[in-house]
Amino acid sequence: MTKQITSFSDYQKTYKDSVKNPEKFWAAQARTFTWRKKWDEVLSWDFETPDIQWYKGGQLNITENCLDRHLKRRGNQTALIWEPNDPSQPHKSYTYRELYEAVCQCANALKANGIKKGDRVCFYMPMVPELTIGVLACARIGAVHSVVFAGFSASALADRIKDSSCKMVICSDYNQRGAKNIPVKDVVDKAIAKKCKSVETVLVHQNTGGKVKMKKGRDKWWHDEVSRRRKNCDAVTMDAEDMLFILYTSGSTGKPKGVVHTCGGYMVYTCFTFKNVFQYQRGDVYWCTADIGWITGHSYIIYGPLLAGATTIMFEGVPTYPDAGRFWHVCEKHRVNQFYTAPTAIRALMAMGDHWPSHYDLSSLKTLGSVGEPINEEAWNWYDQHIGKGKAPIVDTWWQTETGGIMISPLPGMHALKPSYAMYPLPGVQPCLVTAEGKEIKTKEAEGLLCIKFPWPAMIRTTYGDHERCKQVYFSTFEGMYFTGDGARRDKDGSYRIIGRVDDVINVSGHRIGTAEVENAINEHDSVIESAVVGYPHEIKGQGIYAYIINDRGVDDVAAFKKEIHKVVTKVIGPIAKPDLIQVVSGLPKTRSGKIMRRILRKIASGQADSIGDVSTLLNPEVVKEIEDQQKLAK
Repeated sequence: MTKQITSFSDYQKTYKDSVKNPEKFWAAQARTFTWRKKWDEVLSWDFETPDIQWYKGGQLNITENCLDRHLKRRGNQTALIWEPNDPSQPHKSYTYRELYEAVCQCANALKANGIKKGDRVCFYMPMVPELTIGVLACARIGAVHSVVFAGFSASALADRIKDSSCKMVICSDYNQRGAKNIPVKDVVDKAIAKKCKSVETVLVHQNTGGKVKMKKGRDKWWHDEVSRRRKNCDAVTMDAEDMLFILYTSGSTGKPKGVVHTCGGYMVYTCFTFKNVFQYQRGDVYWCTADIGWITGHSYIIYGPLLAGATTIMFEGVPTYPDAGRFWHVCEKHRVNQFYTAPTAIRALMAMGDHWPSHYDLSSLKTLGSVGEPINEEAWNWYDQHIGKGKAPIVDTWWQTETGGIMISPLPGMHALKPSYAMYPLPGVQPCLVTAEGKEIKTKEAEGLLCIKFPWPAMIRTTYGDHERCKQVYFSTFEGMYFTGDGARRDKDGSYRIIGRVDDVINVSGHRIGTAEVENAINEHDSVIESAVVGYPHEIKGQGIYAYIINDRGVDDVAAFKKEIHKVVTKVIGPIAKPDLIQVVSGLPKTRSGKIMRRILRKIASGQADSIGDVSTLLNPEVVKEIEDQQKLAK
């Protein structure tokens, strides 16, 4: 069995052992899984190249560990519960045996449509069981899944399909989200029309039964292709370092990065972190509210829970539909024991009033989780008081798409908690704080840039098709270290508090959005000459998007102009990236070499103009005062 820590003293000993002899520690965790061939070497690594290999020479299939190995002991146990968007509709449950059979049927359908080991398959789907089934089916036959959040635009989807040369796209007809019915297939058609020449087949899941156009020879119905297939499918043998999936994340440049995760290390790490952070016990019901379009859904709806033999909930809806009690209704209905959500959702529900959770029986909750961004103290206290009733510890987890799994987290019930602190590194994780010059700060109390100085099994291996980019973004800033891009503070007890991004990436509702990406979209508007985008404090989203825009015609109606900007950003990226505030300006503060001083713009957007400091060395210092004076006109 994967080790499960039982006390803080156990954590301290385990952590010490994991740092003293990482290979021995991670080999012990890996032995609990089914391997077709044992590894020759636990770890081979070089951060300079970078080249990281865990369980080198080992062979396995991750789905045998998610499904097959559970069939004998818990084949009739519920593996997956699907809660639909509309609460008046019945939920759906799959036992481990039923999920195994559904995955095998889908895997056979993929093979019948020409998908083989190494092919890339793009998913653009709502939160329906077929998404989980399809992802696992890819992994079973060695195909690489690339899930794209079904809120991105056709252009953004096309970019991701082309970057990874996907051979197949799997989508739904429509996506039901709250009261909305979103035409998903239509978005896929528009995306493929943008020269996605690699796509041979589009598999369409009939989610709502709404009318869609089907292209003869390319488009096929999920139910026609999958339901007639055999319910068993031999799993393909994978090397521990073979690609499992690609997941795109925003960077500080306009082009999204295809983060690559591999089979062996990711498997071991997601199971270990799931069992320990949430203290999952057999018979518990676990619910993570994330979308599978993000890493949280990959690691802590699908892989981590299923590897641990857990019962995991998948939720199609939104927190406020049909009312602000929806989350709590689901918790009561399924007697949820571990609940994992984002600070954005907590703040939004907190704003709806304390009475909503009071209507429901939340006594089953044992652990509450927070993910995506640091949770502010007010939201932490509300979550603790009104949802956990002071009895369910909050695990405020810090990790990234690139880390694959949770890196720093409280351990529930084992030590005192500090609101807004991610607390302690998990076993095997070796964080450090460094100065801007790259010197490690070794004092107990410190503030600096957060780096990791030793590999962990689930870490990024490369950025798809551009290994040099992986090296430059993550491993070149500080020699011999992985740079997270976050600033952090460490207190006298060794607890970590994440301060936030230090690069040009905004964390909006837990989703990382590159400022360059949004600027590129805004600049497609006919009358925009130049734009600069920064983050600012937002009471619900954590960070909002503030856009400073130079317009060649002048703007009489800022509200109408904002609608035009929203339209173009939605078209290029998706509604998730729409600016919250837009300020039309005559110029942007620049250095004499022409670099936009976003630091100054961030200060103004955050209401900290009095701490900007000396601007006399700028190319155009006068524009700073002008932007400050006009800030109240931002809409």
